[in-house]
Amino acid sequence: MFAVSLGDDGAELRPLEPWQAEEFLAHMDRGREYIGTHIALPDFATDLTSARAFLQGYADKTAADAGRIYGIWLDDTLVGAVIFRTFEPAQGNCEVGCWLEEAAVGRGLITRAITMLIDWAVDVRGMHRVEWVASAENTASTNVARRLGMTRDGVLRESYLYRGVRHDSEIWAVLADEWRAARVGR
Repeated sequence: MFAVSLGDDGAELRPLEPWQAEEFLAHMDRGREYIGTHIALPDFATDLTSARAFLQGYADKTAADAGRIYGIWLDDTLVGAVIFRTFEPAQGNCEVGCWLEEAAVGRGLITRAITMLIDWAVDVRGMHRVEWVASAENTASTNVARRLGMTRDGVLRESYLYRGVRHDSEIWAVLADEWRAARVGR
């Protein structure tokens, strides 16, 4: 296994795999209410079996080159994750996503981790377009998209039903040439 440092604050990015289901479930239990504010994941990872199934789904996506999941550990505690929710090498498109426990918010962990994912997607895998989809109400998420230099492509009005309420989705994206040009200034 490998771990990639996210900076000098003890944060690391590591693959998150089915054998870590117990740790993943403990993370979900700690962050269930906060994480569930905008995404349904906590509603699906409710016990060891469902947590393992979720991680196995991403292991299967990794094997099919269709998605990936990486945990964010802070001082050896799993506090969040970043994902390639979709990964389409033939089309050159992918979608990144994330979540974080409330106790780990405000440290730049997501921005740093997603930057690593986009660098890899663009530089190593030759992705042309990287998307970010977020609830229009999730300002923390859309602020990350802005910090990453993404452009808001549009809003899908009332595009998904979550806990009985219809929500708008914002679609943000960065193209490979834009990403490379912005990186020169970093």
